Amino acid sequence: MSSSERPFELEERTAQFGEAVVRFSKKIPRNPTNNRLIDQLVGCGTSVGANYCEADERVSKKDFRNTIGRCVKEAKETKFFLRMIAASEPTLATEARKLFQEARELHLIFASIYRK
Repeated sequence: MSSSERPFELEERTAQFGEAVVRFSKKIPRNPTNNRLIDQLVGCGTSVGANYCEADERVSKKDFRNTIGRCVKEAKETKFFLRMIAASEPTLATEARKLFQEARELHLIFASIYRK
């Protein structure tokens, strides 16, 4: 795989992750506690990809690195809210764990990019 294919692959992966988060959020029962968790999860889960798209358009290395840093933070935050939802709704824990794993992998990928 050429290096020029990798950014698109990661862009697609983060978009698919955001879509999966949105679909998952629709399965969570609505109540005052869950509503807050859902809002937070959808916000950070979709921001991973949005920030990556933004980083890909940055002109300076500093801007790129700062925006990738936001990807790291959003992926980490997504893991946190998935954990909270799994605690709040144990029947969704298995599906939350699958999304957690993808969020973890994205977190590690972006942390590696950030460190370079």
